[in-house]
Amino acid sequence: MPSATTFQEVATGARLAERLQETRRRTLALVAGLDDDRLQRQHDALMSPLVWDLAHIAAYADLWLSRLDGAPAPLRPDVFALYDAFEQPRAVRGDLPLLDPAQARDYLDVTLLRACESAAGADLDPEAPRLQARGFVWNLLLEHEEQHRETMLQALALAPAGWITPDRSPLPERAGSAAGMAEIPGGEATIGARSGFAYDNELPVHTVELAPFRIDRGPVTVGDWRAFMGDGGYARRSLWTDEGWTWRAEHAVTRPLFWDAEGEHVRRYDRMEPLRDDEPVVHVSAHEADAFASWRGARLPTEAEWEHAASLHPTEAPVLGGTTFGPAPVGVGDGTDVRGLTGDAWEWTSSTFTGYPGFAPYPYPEYSEVFFDRGYRALRGGSWATAPCVARRTSRNWDRPERRQIFAGLRCVERS
Repeated sequence: MPSATTFQEVATGARLAERLQETRRRTLALVAGLDDDRLQRQHDALMSPLVWDLAHIAAYADLWLSRLDGAPAPLRPDVFALYDAFEQPRAVRGDLPLLDPAQARDYLDVTLLRACESAAGADLDPEAPRLQARGFVWNLLLEHEEQHRETMLQALALAPAGWITPDRSPLPERAGSAAGMAEIPGGEATIGARSGFAYDNELPVHTVELAPFRIDRGPVTVGDWRAFMGDGGYARRSLWTDEGWTWRAEHAVTRPLFWDAEGEHVRRYDRMEPLRDDEPVVHVSAHEADAFASWRGARLPTEAEWEHAASLHPTEAPVLGGTTFGPAPVGVGDGTDVRGLTGDAWEWTSSTFTGYPGFAPYPYPEYSEVFFDRGYRALRGGSWATAPCVARRTSRNWDRPERRQIFAGLRCVERS
């Protein structure tokens, strides 16, 4: 199983080129069976048409490769505005004059070739210009594409049943129990990325003082969630925040996204699968997560608490990489006091997404800074659809607290 928490690799031009090609093969394999209509269709205002993601990956590479010292001019600057994620909200992308699937694939091909050629000849020394030092820009392109493959999997999950018929990798079997809570000592905790590639929002490294706490040894399971539902969790106003209750009532939410009314089955792409009590609950909002934690007499962890626990309990990720099309049972992986902190499901925290003390945007403010302190909730850990290189212990994801299309669950903490 891939290890997320220890994933580091010395950058060489040849290896970066190999990884770029490996990532592209996975991207194209995901959409290989989809005709042009399915690639161009937008099913939900929350997610882009898949063809937008494909050309966006290419345009992003085109833009950043052109900014390297001595690089040639970009290939298609005429489409940069169309594929600017900040300028073009997802809700409108289906109405834009986008490149068609054949044009998008051609653009992907030529930008991949340029990326590989530039990596092979680059000076990756730490003292080189910042964009190329230690392979920064090529790692940026890799992680960006891997992240878009996960969003494409989200979009496909929202498509009509059978829109895609995936070839699933087998899930690992459960290896042990993850019941109960683990004690995490208080004191000074070091937060942030200390080495390797990192996004600006993972920096700078800093210390925080934490009180002792207990954290769930495993993520909240389907069985736990059924107990919450059976005890009237969705109907008990006292468990919900004001914002969460308003959202729940407005949208008549009574169960996690994709569950059937009986809470026995879940739709995953082309089929209805029986829900297993020992699998992590996925596709719940932060509002639902808050209500569940309240029902438990607990709360969600802060980002710092989550990262500190993960630093003390590094574990093999149960499932990563996006090939299983669903989570593994809780308890998979090598046994430690805390399991599954990376893989299977992103985990909601109680923290608002914001910058760390001394934050400086790089290489552009629109990646992180424009989302700070605007009501976005931070998530940690990575899901079954997340690439191992993205699911670092320090990686930070974020979304609106009402969002449920992401592969997100939770675990709880209590004061020691």
